[in-house]
Amino acid sequence: MRILHTADWHIGRQLHNLSLLEDQRHVLQQITELIEARRVDVVLVAGDIYDRSVPPAAAVALLDEVLSHICLELAVPVIMIAGNHDGPERLAFGARHLTRAGLHIVGHLTPEPEPILLGPQGDEVAFYAIPYADPPSVRQLFDCEVSSHDEAMAFLTRQILEHNAGRSPCVLLSHCFLAGGEVSESERPLSIGGAEWVSPGHFQPFDYVALGHLHGRQFRGAEHIRYAGSILKYSFSEARHHKSVTLVELDGAGVCQIEQVDLNPLHDMRILEGELEQLLAQGLNDPQRDDYLLVRLTDSHAILDIMGKLRAVYPNVLHLERPGLMASGEQHTLQRDQLKRGELAMFQDFYRQVRGDSLTPEQQALITDLLEQIHREEGEG
Repeated sequence: MRILHTADWHIGRQLHNLSLLEDQRHVLQQITELIEARRVDVVLVAGDIYDRSVPPAAAVALLDEVLSHICLELAVPVIMIAGNHDGPERLAFGARHLTRAGLHIVGHLTPEPEPILLGPQGDEVAFYAIPYADPPSVRQLFDCEVSSHDEAMAFLTRQILEHNAGRSPCVLLSHCFLAGGEVSESERPLSIGGAEWVSPGHFQPFDYVALGHLHGRQFRGAEHIRYAGSILKYSFSEARHHKSVTLVELDGAGVCQIEQVDLNPLHDMRILEGELEQLLAQGLNDPQRDDYLLVRLTDSHAILDIMGKLRAVYPNVLHLERPGLMASGEQHTLQRDQLKRGELAMFQDFYRQVRGDSLTPEQQALITDLLEQIHREEGEG
């Protein structure tokens, strides 16, 4: 069976108030073309289909368009689960009816494991789904004592393995944070206080584990326990990521071969750093000047209309940082703190900043006399 593992579509996401809907449409079209060209048997989407629980209408329309093409026109089944960004009730609306069209949506955990069996009769692959669920949800549904994400995942995976009992090759979809995973700024924390991680050891017995939540493609514990990563770069912390989908060949014995297929974005995301004149000059010959950019200016002096100058060359500058100016500001802050040492010290620092020299002993004596006179007059007043 040829499986396409994807995750973290985040349809409807904005980046610095810029809609990424057309960028998402661009890569989703590549995914549908890949499904047809490589004769994919099943598509997995491991959570965070939408970017928020109540998605905008345009995001819903795009997802409907993509799924209709995959399930109806290409006749390829899709299994998707809810992630922590999704509203499981809305995502799973009509799920029981949609299974007839080959669209399997798992929004919530069920009291008993319910595998989705795909493939020729007698050689089916069992797909089990664990949508995002926090420990309180697991405790309530199963009346069990779990206090962390790790304990909850241990309970759920043990339940699935007992249900399957080795009868079929077993693929698991889950949306979670594996211990040791590489994170980025665009992932919403699953819990407060660092109690969100789960051990990769819970997933070792499965033939393949299709994970979602972390946006960088990676595996943990073993190569078959894998994050496909997000389909686009969703923060500048992901600027060095290579976005892809994961193609998995699974044989009857449960042995899999894994291939990562790169996605080509409509606009790449980059970070540029340097002085303004240098960046403007190099931008004139930059073939990727339409990329989404974060610019870090190293100039330490004030500049008028920086964004106007930059966007005349790079139209999609989304964020500007001034580390050179900030360093200067931090130095001023330090100097201000030093001025609190006392009035004489304050004047000495002021004189040094204005004149570049220190007070002579005669000048220091004069200022000392003046300060004493001022205090004396204030006391008499």
